[in-house]
Amino acid sequence: MRIPASIRLILFALVMVVLIGGASFAQIGIAVSFGPPALPVYEQPLCPAEGYIWVPGYWAYDYDYGDYYWVPGTWVEAPEVGYLWTPGYWAWNGDGYIFHDGYWGPHVGFYGGIVYGYGYFGEGYEGGRWDNGRFYYNQSVNNVNVTNVRYVYNTTVVNNTTTVNRVSYNGGNGGTTAHPRSQDEIAARDRHIAPVAAQAQQVQAARSHPDLRASVNRGRPPVAATPRPAAFQAAVPAREAGAPYNPPPNRGAAHGNPNAAGAQPGNAGRPNPNAGARPENNPPRPENNPPRPENNPRRPENNPPRPENNAPRPENNAPRPPAPVHPNDVPPHQRPTPPNTSNPQQDQRQQQQQEKIYNQQQQEHQRLQQQQDQEHQRLQQQNADRARQQQMEQQHQQQTQQMEQRHAQQQERTQPPPPSHAGPPQGRREEPPSHEASPPNHKAPPQPPPQQ
Repeated sequence: MRIPASIRLILFALVMVVLIGGASFAQIGIAVSFGPPALPVYEQPLCPAEGYIWVPGYWAYDYDYGDYYWVPGTWVEAPEVGYLWTPGYWAWNGDGYIFHDGYWGPHVGFYGGIVYGYGYFGEGYEGGRWDNGRFYYNQSVNNVNVTNVRYVYNTTVVNNTTTVNRVSYNGGNGGTTAHPRSQDEIAARDRHIAPVAAQAQQVQAARSHPDLRASVNRGRPPVAATPRPAAFQAAVPAREAGAPYNPPPNRGAAHGNPNAAGAQPGNAGRPNPNAGARPENNPPRPENNPPRPENNPRRPENNPPRPENNAPRPENNAPRPPAPVHPNDVPPHQRPTPPNTSNPQQDQRQQQQQEKIYNQQQQEHQRLQQQQDQEHQRLQQQNADRARQQQMEQQHQQQTQQMEQRHAQQQERTQPPPPSHAGPPQGRREEPPSHEASPPNHKAPPQPPPQQ
């Protein structure tokens, strides 16, 4: 039977759609000549609320700098009930290392046998499970607090891997040797959701952080994990590097055309519409763009720079930390100084009051953060425009600053009073005042209090 040409074209188009859709979660044609550093050692931040899934940190690659950079691990709210996160991973393809992006799906698939920890021990996920629309957390591998996470269980996980290391790639020289299992292949055919906007925000924040580049931190990033995406002010630093790291001298070498599709780790291999359009991420290369004197007729001797007018002022140009917008952007509060007076009972009462106020402030932090998260979700569901989103961010920033002002005033009131200098210390006889320092019938001038 002969198939008409029109039918053959339709069938060919359907096959291409299937192939392209299946490859949308991996970067194609982008290979790095050397593997990423080992995974650093770090502590998992406290889970912020129910329904958040741990997304482990990983090394991404920046082709503009020819360097790996660390994307901190963070807690991310699942895009749909019943969905779990399959981490991305680097793998050797015979010509270099390529990155296979992570995805959301009803089952955890293959992630290269990489032991990311906190439930991701090379295959599957032991950090929690969905049950009747609620996510239950395994306390043995997750940092959760039952005050804000009610659904927990405790199952000890035994890691049966024969070689325990912190290698961050599959195959190649020294990489893991894992291969997809049958259940991994089934998970690969599930319906997938690409990394959500909050994860893309985490990647962009990490990429713009120079200290997160492997050549700078030597495999020990100062921001290893965050409680929420882009909450770098509440970051957890790495305790140590997973292994000594020395970047190769030719670390910029890569195969293929990484800018052809504008793909970057963290966007599921999809084209990046902003690729090449952001000067801060694509600085000009002096060797490729030398200045041409013939196009600059202004002569230096006729236009000498004026240091007093043109010199940058460090105190005015120094980068200032952004004002906190959300409660999780605020550094964690320090516990108040315990009172230490001569009255133990009074000290105990005051310390109890301090703890009460401290706990109330922590709860208010969580409530306001949850409220703002819900408002963000409603705006996303309504497809609000940029002006409405900016207005919402301004409201959130005002709410957060007002809350912090109240907390600061409360903390000032709970601080113990300074020690009194009205009388002499108990048990010591007061010396009579000297009359040589002041005339008769006149009081001696008050002495200044001793310096603290």
